Amino acid sequence: MIEVRLLSYTPTMRVKPAIDEIYHIFNRGVEKREIFLDDLDRERFMRGLYVFNDTYPFINGNRKSNVREVGLLSKDREKLVEILAFVLMPNHYHLMVKQIAENGITEFIRKLGTGYTNYFNLRYKRVGPLFQGKYKCALIKDDKYFMYLPHYIHLNPIGINLPKMRQANVKNLNQTVSFLESYRWSSYPYYIGKNNFFEIIDNKLLKEVFETPQQYKNNIIQWLKDGNIEDLDDIALEKKAE
Repeated sequence: MIEVRLLSYTPTMRVKPAIDEIYHIFNRGVEKREIFLDDLDRERFMRGLYVFNDTYPFINGNRKSNVREVGLLSKDREKLVEILAFVLMPNHYHLMVKQIAENGITEFIRKLGTGYTNYFNLRYKRVGPLFQGKYKCALIKDDKYFMYLPHYIHLNPIGINLPKMRQANVKNLNQTVSFLESYRWSSYPYYIGKNNFFEIIDNKLLKEVFETPQQYKNNIIQWLKDGNIEDLDDIALEKKAE
């Protein structure tokens, strides 16, 4: 079994994320409710991934501006984390991040969660917490986990339209690959060379580990052909976060 140190982090814990370590971050909606109801919600969360990843408070820009417009407003930045991979699902999200500032993950996720909850509650006229408690944070200590995590994150969306696909080999490979490539709310399109939320992703992982966009795409296709999606679940933080 792969060794993964699972944290439900609070400021009083003795063990906390460390600089230059890579972590798998996960959180879902309270009572497993959907937290992204349309593309406007998803765009707002993506905007948060950019503007809140900064040691300084974000005070410029229209709240309705998109990620690219915001990027033009904030040229001088001091990041809290490097975002290596991400995916947004209807009721949860996954991030693969490297902490590069002291308490960077804690501060980043605090601002991200607070900012998105305030937006969501205002838009949908609700009150109270939106996320299910503290976010879950797993230190990546195993090479296998490190190599597989981006694949697990990027394969998550296939369950949206094809829920049974995770239980057997993929029957319609072309349809599945096409769906993953067109799913905007994931770093997968960027990993295979598309200009998708490039302002958010740090490309060191892609360049140093997976060599080329085509090689990474080939890796994903091989996972689908081999039916190894259940193997990815064995190392997934989601099962440990129930």
